[in-house]
Amino acid sequence: MTRESMHYDVVIVGAGPAGLGAAIRLKQLAAERAQEVSVCVLEKGAEVGAHILSGAVMEPRALNELFPDWKSRGAPLHTPVTQERFLFLTERASYPLPLPPQMHNAGNYIISLGQVCRWLAQQAEELGVEIYPGFAAAEILYDEAGAVCGVATGDLGRDRNGQPGPQFQPGMELHAQHTIFAEGCRGSLTQQLFERFQLRQQADPQTYGLGLKEVWEIEPSRHQTGLTWHTIGWPLPSNTYGGSFLYHLDHHQVAVGFVVGLDYSNPYLSPFEEFQRFKQHPLIRPILEGGRRIGYGARALSEGGIQSLPRLTFPGGVLVGDGAGFLNVPKIKGSHTALKSGMLAAEAIDTCLRSNSAQQEAITYPHRLKQSWLWDELYRARNIRPAFHWGLGAGILHAALDTWLLRGKAPWTLHHRADHLQLKPAASCTPIAYPKPDGVISFDRLSSVFLSGTNHEENQPCHLRLKDDTCPITLNLALYDAPEQRYCPAGVYEIVRTGTEALPRLQINAQNCLHCKTCDIKDPGQNILWTVPEGGGGPRYANM
Repeated sequence: MTRESMHYDVVIVGAGPAGLGAAIRLKQLAAERAQEVSVCVLEKGAEVGAHILSGAVMEPRALNELFPDWKSRGAPLHTPVTQERFLFLTERASYPLPLPPQMHNAGNYIISLGQVCRWLAQQAEELGVEIYPGFAAAEILYDEAGAVCGVATGDLGRDRNGQPGPQFQPGMELHAQHTIFAEGCRGSLTQQLFERFQLRQQADPQTYGLGLKEVWEIEPSRHQTGLTWHTIGWPLPSNTYGGSFLYHLDHHQVAVGFVVGLDYSNPYLSPFEEFQRFKQHPLIRPILEGGRRIGYGARALSEGGIQSLPRLTFPGGVLVGDGAGFLNVPKIKGSHTALKSGMLAAEAIDTCLRSNSAQQEAITYPHRLKQSWLWDELYRARNIRPAFHWGLGAGILHAALDTWLLRGKAPWTLHHRADHLQLKPAASCTPIAYPKPDGVISFDRLSSVFLSGTNHEENQPCHLRLKDDTCPITLNLALYDAPEQRYCPAGVYEIVRTGTEALPRLQINAQNCLHCKTCDIKDPGQNILWTVPEGGGGPRYANM
């Protein structure tokens, strides 16, 4: 098949804060020396921000460096944090905890990261960056020497059997001297790069969390603009990492969310159901009562920190953002670190463009990173998350020691375990009886997915692929009681039993997929492979 091609100096995969930050910084540096640099950004969402989901409280440090005049430019950071609370929950009560230094939010802003990315995209386009939403990068291109030389977008119009349909359009090749992969957590092309170039050989396994979020319009009398809450404890058991957030935005809206570490061991645990149960707490329910739920979404996040960072460079390209793993877990923030990583990568690539050296970013990007505040921040935070492998109480005690006494400079570094290896057999675990949704505060998956605006062209090849069709029954169902039915926050996976079939089978409702990547991460046999569907499919988050 013949595909059309376009050529750029730099191609960027993903229009999140890392990808857009890299694009903007490249154009700024080129303008400083009056040189033209062509930059293209591909985004699989139907529009910039459509697949962006975050809490989010944003620390503006990196944004201050990228655009010192961001306020006069109209950046959508409108709600400064005014009050903060950190609480430990039991089933019926709440207890205030001292706020760790990393969680202090003075000078930070409650935001919609989707709105911030749309604003960044506007700034990028004004500088001459070409942005193509609705085009999913589906294939990595390599030159004769084996170096990355760009990407190709996915074909459009193939039927569910993979054959060209009447509206078929082949993908397009985008060739570049340098390719930046900013796909976000568990990017499908990034996973291929890990394997081809053995980028994870010296790194800890990445560990992940699943973040679930709703946006509510609440009664004005219950709204306090700028208030942030974080909680730990109930409803999660003490051996499961996680917690919640509740942020009061403007316009009588609150963002309420729940994060569950995907290294949990009980296959009966359902992060979605835990979130719905959390909202029934006597502290939380009164805030939401009388309100209206207007948004829902879910997304995995990389929690491994500095010891799980892969090698960030390879012939022809670099990794940035949460796809590499730059989230600061104790701060509960990743947008400022993602933005900074993109800027550092851009500065390294600019050095290559000026020296006409195709491989110099392999030296300059890691060097710039290790000289930056980003590296110091992640290094000081490195031991917080892995300490919770010992349980909630021990994790809190270690965090206090590491934070207040050692100030992040402990002479040891704790390590991570692969999430998919942590599930125990169902026979050794107790099933969890979750309450039925009341339709007022708690809801089911399908009504939640409806609020996300998720849509896929149904007559396309399934983008959720099984390496072994028998594994869901012979391993997952037999040993773990099919945990994919519970860890998926969108009802994508179902075990179907009918009288006409001799054996149960796994049914994949790919049209519901929120692109959270949890299945790719948590499947115990690593049998589910998440690949990109047709560009433009998936959620259409407005202000998440």
